[in-house]
Amino acid sequence: MTLLQFLRQARQTHLQFLAGKLPEAPIYVLGNPSADLDSIVSAIIYSYCANNCLPKTKPRPHAPIFFACAQNLSPPFISPQISPPLAKDEAFSNTPASASPLLQNHLVTIADFANALNSSSSSDIHADITLVDWNALPEQSPPSPPPGTGSLGPSLPHTTTSTNTLFPAMDAPMKISPVIITVGPGSCSSLVADFLTAHELLGPDAAASDAQVAKLLLAAILIDTSNLTAEGKVTEVDKRAVSSLRGLIAKTGAPEWDSEGLYAQVLEAKQNSLNMLTLDEVLDRDFKDWSETTADGRAVKMGFCSSVKPVRWLVQKAGGTKEFVDGVRRFAEREDKGLDLVVVMTSFTAESGAFERELFVAAMGEKGAAVDGIQAFMRTAAEQLQLEDWKVADGEDVNIPDAQIRAALDGDRVFFRRLWTQKKTTASRKQVAPLLREAVAKL
Repeated sequence: MTLLQFLRQARQTHLQFLAGKLPEAPIYVLGNPSADLDSIVSAIIYSYCANNCLPKTKPRPHAPIFFACAQNLSPPFISPQISPPLAKDEAFSNTPASASPLLQNHLVTIADFANALNSSSSSDIHADITLVDWNALPEQSPPSPPPGTGSLGPSLPHTTTSTNTLFPAMDAPMKISPVIITVGPGSCSSLVADFLTAHELLGPDAAASDAQVAKLLLAAILIDTSNLTAEGKVTEVDKRAVSSLRGLIAKTGAPEWDSEGLYAQVLEAKQNSLNMLTLDEVLDRDFKDWSETTADGRAVKMGFCSSVKPVRWLVQKAGGTKEFVDGVRRFAEREDKGLDLVVVMTSFTAESGAFERELFVAAMGEKGAAVDGIQAFMRTAAEQLQLEDWKVADGEDVNIPDAQIRAALDGDRVFFRRLWTQKKTTASRKQVAPLLREAVAKL
């Protein structure tokens, strides 16, 4: 069975369950709310390989479910260059116009699930969920989960912070229970590949479809680890996964393929993946939030937005500097956000070919705990992150003067905001967020 055939079957199983035609739900496999490539691939491949194979004592169907809207899951999620179709009815071109309708007919999203349940006459729903690529459980899942009850099953997160109380005990112990909480891997897809290979759920027969699976896993791992070159991010499990996946592709007898070409294709698709989105959608695309309470009892909710496009591109996407600043404020004030502090982290390849990062922080006011937190962060983390006055490094065709961007995104009036170039490019959100949270908590 090919990946697209499985996804179509999984969606039909889901719809049959909602229609009351199945005695129990499939096991839903849920990636994190950012719905990035690593999260999506981890959910799909784990579901595909575990489908009717796990739990060992009583195998059940598995179905991946996503936070993102299907129309936004354009390449690089699945592209014919990465995972060429193995059946005639799977053919599509590498364009949103061709891929999006196909994906909408093959995927289940949280929004789809909620809409279906809201229109259902039955509210008594029980579903088991496996989590993949979750660093921590949110205080309130965005958006609100479907009504009903559920139990948390096997989980494969990867994290850089303590997770001593992350998961409750499973209601039904499984013969294989992949509760894998691992510190440091560059990609959750590496953990998925490692687990599936170790338990012979991937690759024992070296079927043609295994090459498709292996290439999709490789795409996510290579992107998350910058082709295994990201300093401080690549671990042995990442290297082991890449080696075993390359070996699996060779064993399947698949035609010769170019690993460097695969990375280049996916990187280009990732860098262009924001073109069709609004600024609000870009900010929400890869978003995480946390709440901290200062030592003197003030609450601060902070949101972190990651973008693969530079600040200048975001400003032009918004329509100008004022529109960008207003857009960030509207995003923070959204009913489902309610943020006191917004962080926008950008990462991109500069015109020179070097990897670059920018950091923009904004408090939703001229004073208060959020402003105090940013100022404390500047004192304690500026040197560690090598924050410098913002300078243009990208090669984007932007017609807004750099001085205008600098002046608008670095000021104190209306609300407090700062813009930097972050020279310590190895520090991603996983390193920056704890520094800001700690600065706020110690106020």
